Amino acid sequence: MLLATTIGHDLFTVGIPLADKVVRTIAVYLGLVVLLRLAGKRDLAQLNSFDLVVLLLLSNVVQNAVIGPDNSLLGGLLGAVVLIALNAALVRASVRWGWFNRAVEGSATALVHDGAYVDAGLREVGLSRSEVDTALRRQGASSVGEVAEATILPGGTISVRLHQADENATKGDVQALAAKVDALLARLGAAEGEGGPAPA
Repeated sequence: MLLATTIGHDLFTVGIPLADKVVRTIAVYLGLVVLLRLAGKRDLAQLNSFDLVVLLLLSNVVQNAVIGPDNSLLGGLLGAVVLIALNAALVRASVRWGWFNRAVEGSATALVHDGAYVDAGLREVGLSRSEVDTALRRQGASSVGEVAEATILPGGTISVRLHQADENATKGDVQALAAKVDALLARLGAAEGEGGPAPA
């Protein structure tokens, strides 16, 4: 009986006032939003191991600021509810008000335009040409010359659009080409069957 009481106490007795837990969670969330916004899109893109290490360690660094001296199940669940609710509210606000979305997330930054690096954009987001080249190769470009446009989006994703001549063929392209070849072969077969010369 004593064990059950101790377990129940440890699970459901919050070690700090609930308002303190809510304020801590909101403050850390908003602080991280501001810090990630100031750090820029580069950290979100995770283009090298340093960026990944920072994002992985970030949760451990701020964990105590959120939970304080409380390790209860109820306190953890309350923090999770506050985080999810706050995130949902900010996402809805950013969808509803464009100015809010731009303030929180920023805007896209051009990295490559018409086969050439946009050096001002690279400096703005803190990316090197070699990091951009790696991202371009991941999306099917062999060189920067094949790229019509590459931008880093507010969430850190790099969007690449190749010049039309450098794009890979789609299944539809291959099917259309196969249909044309079949039509030509049918015309050749018909011309040979009539005994006449094949059409040019």
